[in-house]
Amino acid sequence: MESTPRLRLSVLDQSPVRPGATPRQAVLETVQLARLADRLGYHRFWVSEHHNTPFLAGTTPEVLIAHLAGQTERIRLGSGGVMLPHYSALKVAENFRMLETLFPGRIDLGIGRAPGSDRFTAQVLNPGNQFSDEEFAEQLMDLKAFLFDEEVPDTIHARVKAMPQAATVPEPWLLSSSGQSGLFAAHLGMAFSFAQFINPNSGPKLMQLYRDRFKPSAFFAEPTANVAVFVLCADTEQKAHELRAAMELQMLRIEQNRRGPFPSYEEARTYPYTDEERGRLAYNRNRILSGTPAQLREQLTDLARSYQVDEVVIVTITADFQDRLRSYELLAEAFELVPAAAATV
Repeated sequence: MESTPRLRLSVLDQSPVRPGATPRQAVLETVQLARLADRLGYHRFWVSEHHNTPFLAGTTPEVLIAHLAGQTERIRLGSGGVMLPHYSALKVAENFRMLETLFPGRIDLGIGRAPGSDRFTAQVLNPGNQFSDEEFAEQLMDLKAFLFDEEVPDTIHARVKAMPQAATVPEPWLLSSSGQSGLFAAHLGMAFSFAQFINPNSGPKLMQLYRDRFKPSAFFAEPTANVAVFVLCADTEQKAHELRAAMELQMLRIEQNRRGPFPSYEEARTYPYTDEERGRLAYNRNRILSGTPAQLREQLTDLARSYQVDEVVIVTITADFQDRLRSYELLAEAFELVPAAAATV
């Protein structure tokens, strides 16, 4: 198989709770997956933040990152992402400064603005959250100042510093499924990750807008970006089809606010879709890429080319944990990722 130059693969894991499994098992599977990704040669491993969501166990990425960093050797670890409107910018800066102090050069601070749940839960997390662009932009400015010890006269930054102070800072990313956060990222000179696994439309156009508006900063001298997408890789087309059918039904249930265990292929195969639901399946089609290793090598390369990025972040959820592991193993082989042992020789 001819090698694909320069395309890096990374992981976004949401600690999904499989049918019959417990939240503890889900978190331990995230740990196992991080170790595998580290060995296989994936570039970074991000964990997500969700609240009041029984089928996703990842609620506190900063806590999980600390554990994962101690369980791995070289892979970058980060949040995909911390939902900044729930918290104070100072506390987020200090959480990630501590992580960077413990694991210098390996920490990403991925920032999101979505609730990571429903609006009611978001209000419980932060009763003062108004979900406004202005508040989020102000928080980002504060976060930037705390990370770089900016002394802005007549502001809190002249008196309050984020601790502990260290020689390096975590790499800041803004995560988005719309264009607004891309503009914030461009203005502040941060990296930008577009979530195609949430929004299948307009991604390449919004990515270009980020590049056009980008202002160099102490973070990055030039635009830095990636794209995240659901991926299901299997040894055969039939197996990939089965994984995709189950994932499509789960996505539909989430949209309908129907909470329950991840469906089996048999459930998906026999589910009586309405015409309206089939329309949603068609809309969601580009949120998922599926197939054999050779097929996904082509699909992911085309996706990266359309976004003009050299990194794709893979999100994989399956009813069987072994299928999830196998998907990442097959992708590593297809893209000839360099295993950790070989990289250190």
